[in-house]
Amino acid sequence: MFRITRRGLPAIILAVGFAGAVAAQGSAPPAFPSRPVTMVVGFAPGGPADVVARLIAPALAAELGQPVVVENASGAGGSIGQGRVAAARPDGHVILFGSLAQATIPTLLRNLSFEPTALEAIGLVNEVPMAIIARRSFPAANLAEMVAVVRREGMRLNLGNAGVGSTSHLCSLLLMSAIGTPVTLVPYRGNALVMNDLMSGTLDLGCDQTTNNAEQIRSATIRAYAISAPERATALPEVPTTAEAGLPEMRMSGWNMLFAPAGTPAPVVQRLNLALLATLRDENLGRRLLDLGSKPASGERTSPAGAQAFWRAEIARWKPLIEASGQTPG
Repeated sequence: MFRITRRGLPAIILAVGFAGAVAAQGSAPPAFPSRPVTMVVGFAPGGPADVVARLIAPALAAELGQPVVVENASGAGGSIGQGRVAAARPDGHVILFGSLAQATIPTLLRNLSFEPTALEAIGLVNEVPMAIIARRSFPAANLAEMVAVVRREGMRLNLGNAGVGSTSHLCSLLLMSAIGTPVTLVPYRGNALVMNDLMSGTLDLGCDQTTNNAEQIRSATIRAYAISAPERATALPEVPTTAEAGLPEMRMSGWNMLFAPAGTPAPVVQRLNLALLATLRDENLGRRLLDLGSKPASGERTSPAGAQAFWRAEIARWKPLIEASGQTPG
């Protein structure tokens, strides 16, 4: 015979509730995680998504009690990485460190081996403004002058991006739309390669997340004309916003989000979300993200339901711009 004390009652209620949720969702692991978690990044090492993924991985590992291993599966605008996660067993041990690319894949790509909207959102990780940048020798001292050069030179200028559907590709489309002039888009396999060519002077322009260029902007190895945020970035206080610099139509933010394969049990998604929320409260991580011009996510979009709604809204937002650009689905 035993007694249930007041102190023990909440734990019993929690355990019963968890067991009921597991039964409702199917077979969740009895203990999650039971082995290392692989966090897949759909872009090359050194790019903005990879940088942030490697920042948060140790904090997530501490919360989960298992190593979190970052795996780069780059190519095809982030779809190779997404396909790797889509094909994984839906038990939470393989997750996707996603980006805005996950909002473009449904519009840009066809004949995929996976359903591009069949992911379980875990939570938004961070948001980051885009910086309009150029080689150091580009003949413009500010954004107004840069716009004038682009309108004059047009397709003679080249603008690099990390591949069709990447955040930098979308930024390029939005920039051309805001200026009203097309330039030659040059796709690379990753953002780090774009940065290399900008610094060497073989590429004219870029439009990339500040997580990938804040250091180069501060060291003046490239030019920065504006950031596409409502307010200046803490890491780059001298760089004006696009609204301040005279191009208010140019507004966007990159973002990163954790996803699990479709069908992952709700208790596992919730466990991953709780680990993410604890990670986002880490003051040291917050400072490091701010140093990169980014900021940790907050509010409803850090919840699974809020993140899922935000992701679907982003798919709807970018679909018309992609279609208007004439980009042929692959």
